[in-house]
Amino acid sequence: MEPLTRGSFSSSIGDSAELEGNLTLSDRLKAFKNSHFDPDAYITSKCNHMNEKEIRLLCSQLVELKKASAEEMRKSVYANYSAFIRTSKEISVLEGQLLSLRNLLSSQTTLVHRLAEGVRNDYFSANDDDYVNEDISTFKNEELSVSESWLSDFLDNLEVLLAEKRVDEVLAALDQGTSMLEEANGNHTLTPTALFSLQNAISEQRQKLVDQLAETTSQLSTRGAELRSAASALKVLGDGTRAHTLLLSSHHQKLQKNIQSLRSSSTASGAAFTAALSQLVFSTIAQGARDSLAVFGEEPAYSSELVTWAVKETEGFALFLKRLILASTASAGGLRVVTECVQICLGHSSLLEASGLSLSPVLLRLFRPCVVEALCAYIKRIEQSSAALAAAEDWLLSYPPSAESSLSSTGLLSHSIASQPKLSISAHRFNSMVQDLLEDVGSLESMQLDGLALDGVLEVFNSYVDLLINALPGSTENEENVLNIIRMAETETQQVALLANASLLADELLPRAALKLSPSSQSNRVDMTPRRASERQNLLPEHREWKRKLQRLVDRLRDSFCRQHALDLIFTEDGDIRLNGQIYTIMDDSTEEPEWFPSPIFQAI
Repeated sequence: MEPLTRGSFSSSIGDSAELEGNLTLSDRLKAFKNSHFDPDAYITSKCNHMNEKEIRLLCSQLVELKKASAEEMRKSVYANYSAFIRTSKEISVLEGQLLSLRNLLSSQTTLVHRLAEGVRNDYFSANDDDYVNEDISTFKNEELSVSESWLSDFLDNLEVLLAEKRVDEVLAALDQGTSMLEEANGNHTLTPTALFSLQNAISEQRQKLVDQLAETTSQLSTRGAELRSAASALKVLGDGTRAHTLLLSSHHQKLQKNIQSLRSSSTASGAAFTAALSQLVFSTIAQGARDSLAVFGEEPAYSSELVTWAVKETEGFALFLKRLILASTASAGGLRVVTECVQICLGHSSLLEASGLSLSPVLLRLFRPCVVEALCAYIKRIEQSSAALAAAEDWLLSYPPSAESSLSSTGLLSHSIASQPKLSISAHRFNSMVQDLLEDVGSLESMQLDGLALDGVLEVFNSYVDLLINALPGSTENEENVLNIIRMAETETQQVALLANASLLADELLPRAALKLSPSSQSNRVDMTPRRASERQNLLPEHREWKRKLQRLVDRLRDSFCRQHALDLIFTEDGDIRLNGQIYTIMDDSTEEPEWFPSPIFQAI
């Protein structure tokens, strides 16, 4: 980024800059760390005397810094996310182990208290009167008989509820049994044997319910509210980690089944199949995220597992799509199909960002190699197509084929047709393919393929200029490029058409097409033919340098053209020299003034 201290801006902050130059970095940053720091007031004080152009430059640089900062933060988060998820899972496992340990300690504490109470009761009973002992024994026996009768009914009822899969009632019964167990421990309303039976029954039935819910969650027929209810019940039973994993696994299994059904039933291909598949995948991920949030909330451990699952599903989808469509299409140079498929996937994934799932970086990372391969293959196709047309080219300038067909149907030369460029057949084809290439690459701005695309266009334009040079009769490069069969431009009109092709492409058409790579052109594509002045203003520095490289390639053609015509002026077809002293003496004796004008062909061009 170029420095901002220039012009009136440098004069307005010159003194403060000199004072701050002697301060350390920590001292300079103190003002920004203040809780009362006002960025608007700071910018106003520093930029009070800046003109409009410098303010716009500052704003653009601040926006670029903001984008770079956000990208750096995203990379940092993704770089450390695996370790964060692994730690979260370890914490979840540790929490489960601590819960089990607490339950075990509670059971052991209850057992110790019961043993202590039993010893104390035996001690006091030995010192009481026989009459009191008999009354107490009779009373306790009556209580025990009632409690044991309740226990028998409770266990039978629990078995029935579990067999009928009445989950809510089973949970209520288990809560009742747990409360009864605690009450029996305190009041001694159950014998040790009955108490042990109740405790074992509750543990066994709880485990049976957990297994039953896990099986229900794993079934493909379980959907919607039933799936969420089963996962919620598992969470209530203290197995939340397993419940969340089973919930996400259920969505994964349903997704795989739906993908297989789509492949077997769909006859579409390319972008249409990609749209159906992408919608299926990301709608499943969205449903999984909604179910997770509804049952488990925003607890960090569950949120981390959800993100990991969503990333894994996205990676599987991207690899599947690459293997099925993108790889073969990219190798064949189908850039338009590849970019359309990638755009569809990015569009569907962006809908999940509202729920906190940013999956676009995953798609960009996995799809980028395919897009690059398709771009390189398409550039190769441009070169081959141009060479094939140049072999049968008549090197005559004409309007584009679409304009020619419109002219033949209406018989009138409209203003829109007249504004179309006149090129030869191969140049029209070259321009059309480059326009399509830059438009397709421009639609994937987030992949940042601008530099690669411009370099590819420069490379293929260099090859096309070589074809034009080889089309000049007597070119020194004809013998070096014997593999390329080029139709010669025999007449002066045809040779001037070669120059017109290269000049118009380098000066107007290709730079205008490069504007499709800028963000502003992506937001507004209504007018794709702006005026030259606005084009020059909108060109980025790298675009201006790229245009200069195009013009240097055209200079090679001009040099060859001028060299040939200079030789034609100097030498005859037999190799004799045309220029001699008599030519100048004849010109001196001539009374007629020569016409110092370009040829009619040059004037027409």
